[in-house]
Amino acid sequence: MYPNLYYLFWDLFGIKISVLKVVNSFGFFVAISFLISAWLISKEFKRRQALGYFTYTEKKITIGQPASFSELFFNFVLGFIFGYKILGIFFTKGAMANPQAFIFSSAGSWLAGIVLGGIFLFLKWKDKNKSKLAKPEQRTVRIWPSDRVGDIVIISAIAGFVGAKIFDNLENWDRFIQDPIGNLFSPSGLTFYGGLIVAIIALWIYFRKNKMRFISVADSVAPILMLSYGLGRIGCQVAGDGDWGIINSAYLSNPDGKLRLCTPEQFKQAAVLFKNHTEQYGIVGEIQHAAFKGASWLPDWLFAFSYPHNVNGQGIALASCNWGQYCNYLPLPVYPTPLYEIIMSLILFGILWSLRKKVTYPGKLFGLYLIVNGVERFLIEQIRVNTKYDIIFHPSQAEIISVLLVIVGLIFVTMAPKIFKPLNLVKPHTSTP
Repeated sequence: MYPNLYYLFWDLFGIKISVLKVVNSFGFFVAISFLISAWLISKEFKRRQALGYFTYTEKKITIGQPASFSELFFNFVLGFIFGYKILGIFFTKGAMANPQAFIFSSAGSWLAGIVLGGIFLFLKWKDKNKSKLAKPEQRTVRIWPSDRVGDIVIISAIAGFVGAKIFDNLENWDRFIQDPIGNLFSPSGLTFYGGLIVAIIALWIYFRKNKMRFISVADSVAPILMLSYGLGRIGCQVAGDGDWGIINSAYLSNPDGKLRLCTPEQFKQAAVLFKNHTEQYGIVGEIQHAAFKGASWLPDWLFAFSYPHNVNGQGIALASCNWGQYCNYLPLPVYPTPLYEIIMSLILFGILWSLRKKVTYPGKLFGLYLIVNGVERFLIEQIRVNTKYDIIFHPSQAEIISVLLVIVGLIFVTMAPKIFKPLNLVKPHTSTP
């Protein structure tokens, strides 16, 4: 496991680059997923614009004006934040030892913040001054949905993070009430469905305001949402962030983190020995486990994983480790559910992407996405560690939401002609003014 890119470069290439400690592996892959998704959304929007699924809106803008006070102030604040926190890592004693903790603390460098804020302010003033006219002009421009991809990605990222934190704390209420502030601002603890739900609400408001048909957008991004989820799960697997499955009792972990097969009796002995450590896995009370031995021609890590060097420091100490705080592994290996979700998500993305030109009635493709997404998550929940609600059947939050997604998806697929009006695509539009 690689908690951040520093350890990845050190392990793979033998290079130590201290600044890479700032780049958390999970955050890196989430950022990659957003960039790839933004590129694909832009391409799909342009394709659908040409077919007439989308049209443009007109907006009056004034060009040639100097930078306003609000623009200069915003750029200064933005630069100050980056300088205070990001550059501050290099100027604050001890920050490099744990960059993630530093980022989410109140510590920082005032000097770096003021200097970088001043640079951002100057660059904005200089950029606006280049296009300044003696007499500013008003022009009408056409804005297409493909021009709004940047806004869509930013709204998705912010609303998704907020929703993921809210739903995670609702799911782990006992943990939240013990330290509300710490849990709200912790970089760990995110629930995908919470992010999806809040992001959809925020984007619905944005689309409504900008006269974009929500269901047309939903159909356009449905396959890409599946891809984005799978790419994000790569970060979970690489970092070992605790988003894993129950224990595979057919295996045990060696002190170096490698796996070995075990008998039921050997597992029982190990379970007693490491009982206290399993609570760190997210397992409280009776140990959740299921024995499954993989085929001999497949690697053992496909079925059991000890997550050595995991980012949360869970488990017990590895033998001969010099990775500082990241020297633990799970003595009772678990099913690598993030890996399974990566594989399933990529396969489902390929299926949905291949159907995007064939399923043309509004709402059906998005409905299919909701169905396959819900089914995939419901299945993985059967071997995944999660908080269970003390109600009938004892479901997890994700199981409840996934069932609801399947129901809504079935309604969309079967009732789309009654719910949504088809668009007149006889005369294609063009995305150029």
